[in-house]
Amino acid sequence: MNIGVIGAGAIAQFLAQQLQHDDAYTMTDALVRHADKHRDFAKAYGVTLHTDVATFLNSSIDIVVEAATIEAVRQFLPSIVEKKPVVVISVGAFADATFYESMTELLEQHGQRLYLPSGAIGGLDLLQNAAALQGIERVSLTTTKPASSLTSELLDERRIIFQGTAREAVAQFPKNMNVSIMLALSAMSFHAIDVTLIADPYATQNTHDIHMTGTFGEASLTIKNNPLPTNPKTSYLAAMSIIGTLRRMQHHIIIA
Repeated sequence: MNIGVIGAGAIAQFLAQQLQHDDAYTMTDALVRHADKHRDFAKAYGVTLHTDVATFLNSSIDIVVEAATIEAVRQFLPSIVEKKPVVVISVGAFADATFYESMTELLEQHGQRLYLPSGAIGGLDLLQNAAALQGIERVSLTTTKPASSLTSELLDERRIIFQGTAREAVAQFPKNMNVSIMLALSAMSFHAIDVTLIADPYATQNTHDIHMTGTFGEASLTIKNNPLPTNPKTSYLAAMSIIGTLRRMQHHIIIA
């Protein structure tokens, strides 16, 4: 299958590198804002650059992978789901209930699929299973990140810089809190998610502490993420989750 990627940054480059010798997928095209900035990327991986979404979608691609921003999802997804299946990593776009509902309607209308990788966290299968019978009571997410990635202020101790809902979290920190939206979508409830964001001047990893309670019982999970080697602001696990999603699409036995 031919992949068209949106973006040419760290995640897109990671995907291109990982898929170079893949038997099932080939990255052939990329949709970017400024082609001149990404000539080296195109040359290194044999990718055709596009700045127009229509020509991008009319190329030989079979599936689209978004590896850009929330804004790119809002701008391009309505056109994409009319023609292609798509993998979206910038799930913060779905904090907007109206946008989420409109995309659901378009997907049903055109018979396409939207895949949301688990990103920088795990345990989403548990949430989805409990939510299937409305069995979620509360979910708390406490995310701790290096202070320099969250604030320009020089801190000498840990500081809580946000407490609130998943929607509020991604509105204030759109590049940092996609994980809260994945939890909310998996739990089928934006009201059940309590989010705390901590800036830690001594942290070297992003840490996500998740606690879930419901009719199933309770569960706790801690994920400590290493950064992508080529970009310290990007989660290695988030990039891996896209590859994992693509590979699972090819499986005949699905762990569900």
